[in-house]
Amino acid sequence: MSTLPSRAKIGFWICVVLAVVDIAGAFVPTAPDGQGPPLVVMVFSAVMGVVTLVAAVLVARSGSRAAVRVIAVSRILSAITALPAFFVPDVPAPFVAWGAATVVLTIVAVVLLMSRARARVGA
Repeated sequence: MSTLPSRAKIGFWICVVLAVVDIAGAFVPTAPDGQGPPLVVMVFSAVMGVVTLVAAVLVARSGSRAAVRVIAVSRILSAITALPAFFVPDVPAPFVAWGAATVVLTIVAVVLLMSRARARVGA
């Protein structure tokens, strides 16, 4: 991971935190009244979290750019699962807020993660 620029390291750690939250979310019981995300969405997010963590280990050990791309794709796919909360009627406000926070954090994390070190131009 020492090959990543500082901004990319920040994005990397945000992605890792989001992945852990996704995995933990799979163990939260769904509401009996049907409120909340469907089980299939929670399982898919957990799988994307595991993919992110596996790729994160590869990045930490070898600095693999391909693994960085896998992290970015898995985080984007996980964030896409939150988008229906904005369009489906009668979604409770906390779920909409959580979806918005997840999408914004994912965008910030992926932009930071994919940033490269800028070359300095001599005067």
